[in-house]
Amino acid sequence: MTAPMLKIGITCYPLIGGSGILATALGMDLARRGHEVHFFSYAQPVRLDVSAPRIHFHPVVVNEYSLFRYPDYTLPLAVKMANCARDHALDVFHVHYAVPHATAAYLAVQMLGEEHAPRIVTTLHGTDTTLLGQDPSYRPAIEHALSHSDAITTVSESLRSETESTFRLTQPVEVIHNFFTPAPALRSRVEMRRELGLGEEEFVVVHSSNVRAGKRVDLLLRVFAAARARRPMRLLVLAGNDFAPFRPLLEELGLDGDVIVRENVTDVSDHLEAADAGLYTSDNESFGLSILETLFHARPVVAYRVGGIPEVLVEGEAGFMHPFGEIDAMAASLVQLADAPEITRRLGESGRARALREFSAERIVPQYEALYRRVLNSGT
Repeated sequence: MTAPMLKIGITCYPLIGGSGILATALGMDLARRGHEVHFFSYAQPVRLDVSAPRIHFHPVVVNEYSLFRYPDYTLPLAVKMANCARDHALDVFHVHYAVPHATAAYLAVQMLGEEHAPRIVTTLHGTDTTLLGQDPSYRPAIEHALSHSDAITTVSESLRSETESTFRLTQPVEVIHNFFTPAPALRSRVEMRRELGLGEEEFVVVHSSNVRAGKRVDLLLRVFAAARARRPMRLLVLAGNDFAPFRPLLEELGLDGDVIVRENVTDVSDHLEAADAGLYTSDNESFGLSILETLFHARPVVAYRVGGIPEVLVEGEAGFMHPFGEIDAMAASLVQLADAPEITRRLGESGRARALREFSAERIVPQYEALYRRVLNSGT
């Protein structure tokens, strides 16, 4: 017997970042599986295809009133979610990040009346716990929102452990890992390299992130500079935000001619195909979706052993990990990959095999479907 189709409301941030990318991919895959999916955000998520069947986007308009020194987003979001839930008989609100999305979902449920409202599933992606959870002006509000969620998930065991130690929670926190579905490359490796001005034999290291503070782009550049001093190579940075603040360090390290920066690219797959290995230097990662994306393209990764990264990147199977802050050891791993194409190919292929085995949509999305049905059936 076929399980009934669900009507799911997904609330997420729309910009480049792991949570928005995961939420969008989840919603798109749920729609492909026959569910009706409604997205809520102040802008259309960057990877959301609104022309796809059963996908709906509801923009949240934030008005500015002289009474408020700062525009309010939580209340308009809650009203939009409540109205949509009423009009479309939504079954579940799946909110990504507690602040302010879980709070808005709670307010929407209160407006609708709990008996007729959607269930709330809250997925934590990182900074709700690691940053805002440490702030006493936010922690009680986050705890309140989580306590009124019907289910709480995190994207890694590491984040679950930190969440449970940060907040006083009465319900369990479940782990459902991130997943990734690579888009087909539109240009070949040769074509992409030609466009980037890269030689056929050049060893190219790629880094993809929003280049915010926690990504430690300063260490990224210093590690690359140390590797570049030992062997010729190039660095390709796919930046989800303005890279300008790091230009002075580029000049200081003498890397201007060796670093290619592309901002806000949409054809990430094409660029990853042009690379040979990935380099990630975050001081903390709840999961490391960009690392997973790199692995799916059969590129080995060198990264710091922090947060949830060891759950994604297995030492010796898909790349190399080092203690946070190491520069010479990280550089040495890059040089080793550059000098040994056969090792690079083997690690890349084994990394892709594990990514397909452990972090595919076919493996992860059914876990969310099962969770939705469980909270609908049990209310817990």
